[in-house]
Amino acid sequence: MTATVERPQKPTAPPALSARAKSRSELTSADRVIRAFLAVAGVIPTAALVFLAVVMLRQALPAISANGTHFFTSTKFNIGVGASNGGYGTTTVAASYGVLALLFGTLMCSIIALVIAVPVSVAGALLLAEKVPARFQNPLGVFLELLAGIPSVVYGIWGYFTLGPFLSHNIYRWLSDVGIPWLDGRPQATGLLTASIVLAVMIVPIIAATTRELIRSVPTVSKEGAVALGLTSAESVRFVTIPYVRSGVVAASLLGWARALGETIAVLIISGDGAGVPHSIFGNFYTMAAEIAGDLDAALTDPSLMHTLGEIGLVLLVITLITNFAGRLITQRFGGVNLPVGAGL
Repeated sequence: MTATVERPQKPTAPPALSARAKSRSELTSADRVIRAFLAVAGVIPTAALVFLAVVMLRQALPAISANGTHFFTSTKFNIGVGASNGGYGTTTVAASYGVLALLFGTLMCSIIALVIAVPVSVAGALLLAEKVPARFQNPLGVFLELLAGIPSVVYGIWGYFTLGPFLSHNIYRWLSDVGIPWLDGRPQATGLLTASIVLAVMIVPIIAATTRELIRSVPTVSKEGAVALGLTSAESVRFVTIPYVRSGVVAASLLGWARALGETIAVLIISGDGAGVPHSIFGNFYTMAAEIAGDLDAALTDPSLMHTLGEIGLVLLVITLITNFAGRLITQRFGGVNLPVGAGL
């Protein structure tokens, strides 16, 4: 009887690897072009951000060295008087560059605008998605989205000539008589509160349109389950709709805040001639973006001012990045969906 000797078989690739290799070999030239295009498109935003940060840092380095810590501790920003040299100002006299008042104005104006805009946006989106008949939702939604496309200079002119005078004659006088600190200033058409209200109007469409789409994505079975448990319409919104969309609302609010932080022309028109930290909510002020736009013409003939404006832009960029990263952390923290079952009902 002859014994048979089995020869060792060659190891075969795992099914997943062989399928992957087969799929790679079957890629057509069109597929390769599309994959390369998608890879480049994914890298472009990061490359653009890095390029912008490098350019801003390079522009701001001379100012960072010259201004030192005084730039962040002083509330006085004065471009001084240009010294004449052949008809072109090349140096400045009595210039003082402090960003603290600009930083205060930027954050305070955008925060007030956000506090006003978020409740109005969420309430409007809930009304539009839950209460308005279906045949009227799309037309009203179109008008809401059109507000986001209005140029900021139109908002600025409207706030300067119409909204500001109306508020100063009818609302601000009553607020100043209440006796609350920081509300007892002299009412005027331009200033911090007027600019904040205009900014709130500008960011309401961004937050409301996004929130409306989020509310429409809430599963119908969750709403019907809440009604079956005996919840009223208001309780269903509180315990089902709002928890379901709150992460998206936070993201939409941060998107609106980013718009408010960087808004330039509207604030430049309405802010007034701010020279420091306002003493009341009606006072004049300036933001960092408005300061850059207002002094850009003078900076073309003043290198030190140009570098200082670059430093202001760099600070604004850092604030925006910090805001975005903080928003991502908040979104991840509140990203869970809480349905009403077992939520204390």
